This record gives sequence, C-alpha cells and structure tokens, in this order.
Amino acid sequence: MQKAGLLWLCFFTYLTTFAQTPAPQLAKPNPRWQTDFWKAQWIGHPTAPIRAYGVYHFRKSFDLAQKPARFVINVSGDNRYRLFVNGKAVVSGPARSDLQNWNYETVDIAPYLTAGKNTLAAVVTYMAEYAPFAQMHYQFGFIVQGDGDAEQVVNTNNTWKIYQNPAYSPVINDIPKLRTYIVMGAGDRVEAAKYPWGWEEPAFDDAAWTPAKPIGWPAKPRGLGTDGNWNLVPRTIPFLEEIPQRLATVRRAEGVDVDDDFLQGKNSFTVHRNHKAVILFDQGHLTNAFPELTVSRGKDAVITLGYAEAMVDDKRQKGNRNQVEGKQLIGFEDQFIGDGTRQKRTFRPLLFRTYRYLQITIETRGEPLEVHDLMGHFTGYPFQEKARFASSDESLKNIWNVGWRTARLCAGETYYDCPYYEQLQYTGDTRIQSFISLYVTGDDRLMRKAIADYDHSRFSDGLTQSRYPSADFQVIPPFSLYWVTMVYDYWMHRKDDPFVESMLPGITSVLDWHEKRLATNGLNGPLEWWNFVDWSKWDAPDEGMGGVPKGARKGGSAILTLQQAYTMQRISQVFYHYGKNQQAEHYRLVGIRLAKNVYDRCWDAGRGLMADTPDKTGFSQHANIWAILTDAVPVAQQKVLMQKVMADRSDGPPNLIQATFYFKFYLFQALKKTGMADQFLPMLKPWHDMLAMGLTTFAENPEPTRSDCHAWSASPNYEFLSTVCGINPASPGFASVLITPYLGNLQFAEGAMPHPAGEIAVRFDKTPTGGLKGTVTLPDGLTGTLKWKGKTVVLKEGQQTVNL
Repeated sequence: MQKAGLLWLCFFTYLTTFAQTPAPQLAKPNPRWQTDFWKAQWIGHPTAPIRAYGVYHFRKSFDLAQKPARFVINVSGDNRYRLFVNGKAVVSGPARSDLQNWNYETVDIAPYLTAGKNTLAAVVTYMAEYAPFAQMHYQFGFIVQGDGDAEQVVNTNNTWKIYQNPAYSPVINDIPKLRTYIVMGAGDRVEAAKYPWGWEEPAFDDAAWTPAKPIGWPAKPRGLGTDGNWNLVPRTIPFLEEIPQRLATVRRAEGVDVDDDFLQGKNSFTVHRNHKAVILFDQGHLTNAFPELTVSRGKDAVITLGYAEAMVDDKRQKGNRNQVEGKQLIGFEDQFIGDGTRQKRTFRPLLFRTYRYLQITIETRGEPLEVHDLMGHFTGYPFQEKARFASSDESLKNIWNVGWRTARLCAGETYYDCPYYEQLQYTGDTRIQSFISLYVTGDDRLMRKAIADYDHSRFSDGLTQSRYPSADFQVIPPFSLYWVTMVYDYWMHRKDDPFVESMLPGITSVLDWHEKRLATNGLNGPLEWWNFVDWSKWDAPDEGMGGVPKGARKGGSAILTLQQAYTMQRISQVFYHYGKNQQAEHYRLVGIRLAKNVYDRCWDAGRGLMADTPDKTGFSQHANIWAILTDAVPVAQQKVLMQKVMADRSDGPPNLIQATFYFKFYLFQALKKTGMADQFLPMLKPWHDMLAMGLTTFAENPEPTRSDCHAWSASPNYEFLSTVCGINPASPGFASVLITPYLGNLQFAEGAMPHPAGEIAVRFDKTPTGGLKGTVTLPDGLTGTLKWKGKTVVLKEGQQTVNL
C-alpha cells in the first residue's frame, strides 16, 4: 500500500476496502430515510455534461470537537463510487440494481474519524455508453446523507467540492475487437501527468476545485415524490471482500529480464528508454481481482495491461490452459501513461478484472521506466465455505475445489453467468448457483436479492427479463419459469413467508403468459422471444436462434411444454401453503394435464422415448428428462427410460441430442428421481477432462468454449451433498430432512452442510456384505428420514448410528 501522496488510481466497482483498513459492516438503515425525503442533495459537476463519460472526485472537510463513538452515513452514486475517510478507503457501491430500486449503503465511519479536521473524499465514475451491460444508470450523481443530527454536517450540497479528472479516457474492448460476445464495457486509459495525485488525503490542497452543483430534485426513497429516478432502497447484501493476491510466476519476458522474485515484491526491474518489453505473468488459476501496477519515471511510457482466461494459438483455440508456448494473449486491456516522476505511481483499474494470464507491454520513450510491483486484490461476494465433502475417491476433491472457485468467481453484487465476458445475472444460471450457495455456505442473501431483482425486471407482457439488472433488454420465457421455481426452491430451504408470498403476483403473471399461449392440441403454441433451452446441437433451423429446440416458434415443443408442467406442479404447493387454494388447484391440474398432453402426442411407443415434437422426428435427453421429472411417463416406466437417456449416442439409436454442462443439472435430478443416482459419479468424466486440460474453473461448454468460468458448470458441488450424501429438505423451510445417499463406486463418503438450525453431517461406509453403515448428525429441533434401497430409518436431532 502507498502512503500519502500516492494514488489509488481508479476507484473500483466491486471493492470494499484495502486489507489494511478495518473491514466496515453495513449499519442498520434508519427507517426515517426509507419513508421521508432526504435532506442531502444529489450533487454533480456545474458545467460537465451529466450523461457523458467522466471520472470525478469530491471532497468535504469538517471539524469535530471529539472523536465520535458513532457517525453513520448513507451514501450512493451513479454509476459507481468509492468513499475515503481521512485517506482510507472505507466503502464502495452502490450494489447493482435498477433505477426503481437504487441501492444506498449505510455505514458507520466513526472508526476512521478523529477530533479536529476530517475529510471525506469520493471518486465517482459515470461510464455512459462505455458501461458494462450489467450496470444500469441514469446520469452522473453522488449523495451522502447523515443519519442523525450530528451527521448532517456531511450532507451533500454545494459545500462539497468537485474536480473532473482529465487523466481518464476509455479503452474500447468490444465485440469486434475481441471477436466474441463481450459486454464488460471499456477499459481505462490513465495519463499519470494529468492525475491529481493524493486527492483523497486530508492534506491535499483543493482550493482550486469548484463547488459541487446540487441536482434540482429532492433525493428520496422508493415510492415518494413526482419523479421516478434513483428510487433509493437500502443495500441488502454485505460488502464485497478484498484479499491481497500475488501472481504465481513469470511465464516469459521479451526485452527485459524479470524473475519470480519481482512478483513477491522483493525487487524491481527497469525497461530502458526507447525500448519495448512484453512480460507474461501467470496467476496459476483464474481470479477476479483489482490489479495494481506500481512504477516510477518513464515519462510518456505506454504500459498496456492485457487480461485473459487462457492463451490462444493462431486459430484462437485455447487448448491446454497451462501451455503458453506458441500462443498469444488476446484479451481485455487497460493503459497507463507514465509521468516521469521519481515518486511511485500505482495504477488500479476502475473495475475488477478477470484473468489467469496478465501481460504487460511496455513501450518507453526518452527515459527508462522502473517497475516496482505488480499484484492483485481478489474481490467477490464474501461467501464462506462452511460445507465439506470427502470420499474414497481423492479426485473428487479437485472437482469440489475447482467447482467452489467457479461459484465464487461468479458471485459479486449479483450472481454472474461468467465474470470475464458478461457478469450478467441470468435466471437459468442463478437457480443452480443458488443451490450451491445454500448448500456450501448457508448464506441465502444473494439468492434472495436475485429473486427480488427478477421480480423487479417484469415488463408489460408479464414475464421477467432473462437477465437482470441489465441495461440491454432480453427475454427468455423458459427463464421466467426458472424464476418461479427459484421461489419454490427458496420456500423449501428457508422459512421466509412474507418474502415468498410477495412474489405470488409476479408468479401469476408469468404463468398466465405461458398458459395463454397453449395451443388447441394442449402443447405450447407459437412463442415469442428467445426460448433458449441448452447450448446443445439442436436440429432446429427454423428457430433462427442458438440454444432453441424445435417447436418454439411454431408450437408443439415437448421440452417447453413439460418445463411449464414442471413449474406448475411445484409452485402449486406454494400457493396451497398461503391459502390460495383455487389458484393452487388450477396450477396443479394444468401441470398434470400438460404432462399428459405431451405423453399422448409425443411418446414414441416403438422407441420407448419421448420425442421433441408430435412429428416424432427428433429426440433429445432434454424432453425425456422433463418427462421423468414431471411424471409425464408413468413412474413404472421411468427407470427404463432413464437408462435410455444415459445410453451413449455412439451405440446408435436412440441417438439423443445430448445435454451440455448446463442441462446436466436436470439430468442429475432425473437420476435421483429414478433411484439411479449411483450413476452420477461416472457422469463426471467431462469435469475430470476439464481438469486434465488445465482449467482452474469449469467452462461454459465442452471444448471449444468461449467462457472458462461458468457457474452452471459448478453443479457437482451441490450434487456431492444433495446426491452422494443425499441431504435434501423434506418439507418447506427445511423443517425436516430426507437423506437418500448414493455412494456409487465409493467405499465411503462424508459431508456436512449448513442448515438454519445448525449443521447437518453424515458419514456413510459400505460394508463387505453390501450394506450401509455410518452416522447422521442433525441440529437441535431437526428430524427426518433416511431412505436406502427400500429401507427407512427415522432420524432424530443429534448424532445417531445407521446400520443397514
């Protein structure tokens, strides 16, 4: 960390504090600021365009007679802000959402204050058209509202000073440049000679700065006032964490000698004047981090930082992720321009970057550049790994660890589908991520926020948007159904009746949309929007969009109709629970009827398979998985059907279209439902193959893949606990437990997961005679049942021995 006079260049987007600063905690929001107009004003620049790209600094100095025991403020900004108190980075935000639910952070800054003069300083960025798709925005603005009378002295108004930083300009990292779908916005180009170094420190001279300009309307909480922008709501998730993280090794260096001691902060290196050097660093695994590059001298030297998940060959193929020979880095970039001073300057990008490989390209001009350090600060949602899993197969531990890293890198202020390319919260992905969060961490706050985010995304059709928050509108009707089932999942795992019941109107609108589009044959009729199911190799040229099976655009899809049945069968239980008996019965009966309609029209008795459409010309794992999960196929026939689903397509017919990593989650559920989950572990070969290819997170799709980190592929972490150890809720709110272990070829398996009442822990061993023995430990007040091969054991709270 640099001291006064050095810059933390760039503020962040997902950061909380530096490791040296005591980590702040969210303070309890004052109900007053959730019901009354705020006394503070939104402030901006007096002359700069309010919706143009810009990076701005604010300062406010004030005196205190003594160090306070409590000094709580409420703070927000658009797009992003980072607040310093007396030179220390304290809080960042706001948590991403939309304009109708614009988050503010409530934090007690008393630990950072002193008697006498104090200074609040903030950097606020507005990225305009260069913002990531995940960043919704209105216009540049910043606000601080003191919580009580004593704190009103820091309210934002024209007593705050502002400075527009001319050092910043955007580096365009877009789809044409990287030849793929990437919506992460612009990188940062920073000219050190134009930067107001030390601006956040109390001693900085801001006499030349201009007074901030209040924005003309009152700041207000959601639901108040005449204008609908920046409807303020309290942040509901904790601050993101930040952990110092050193890169592992230098993989190659051209034009300069650099060794691994540099990465440990033990030495520096110099690039001579009028020279070019390219150094490739390897983190050793994929990470989300704020890189920090510290340099001195090197007037007008151009330093380009490039970030990539993997190196690529001349055909842009990744191959083994550990290999760099004959490969190049093509990826997202930032730039820093040296100012020639002998003082150390630290470049830090505005947003975190995702990388395994980080390459710096240095082009000096008339004087040498000295490079002092390069490191990262990992950032993400502060999930804690509370679950554990072990077995007689040591290789599963690698899958657990890499799966957990994958899930962690796909969670920040929202869930992400992937951190490098999109950082968008898609419902299909989020449902799987939520299960992992519940089972591995017990932390349901990000899941709860996601459910609320999707509810906020609903538009006039009645559907939710497929990804939200997002500045780019997109609709996937099957993902609206997954949102409904997410509410069911949450209801089964947590007792939170007011929250769940508040979702019922939105659920009704989603189900009505689908029901109104049923055709006279009882299957789905023509459907609008993008009816994505899976990135499988569908033979559906009429659909015109990837990931869509036959029967969406013209109607008659068994897959889409059965997903609708699956959703209604589950959510009907929720409506019954809240006394909505008429709706509940309606959804239950519609679910049954849809499943029967699909069986009547799409079941191919000769092949013993469910076809994708009534013409019976195409067959997929997907249709048959849904047929099992909805009981469209009679229970007595489901095991035989599942065996066909599992048959390798190289065996000839049935030659089913195969599920990719994403939809294998539902394949695993069908294995459990048919009592065939002993076959789960052999299904993990693709995950072992990814590890053998040098991946350190699990990819979006089988090779070749765009994204090396996609949380939907981390589903084995959930399955190790839910399928192998067999731990599942037996009643709403996880009020009781059903344990159905499937050890497959393992000799033993043990696991533990957090439960609202404590911890559920199991250990199972196979006996020489083919039996099962072990222990089950349930927290106080939790009871349940263990089922294994037709045998049932009643479980009570505490530890008990099982011997079957």
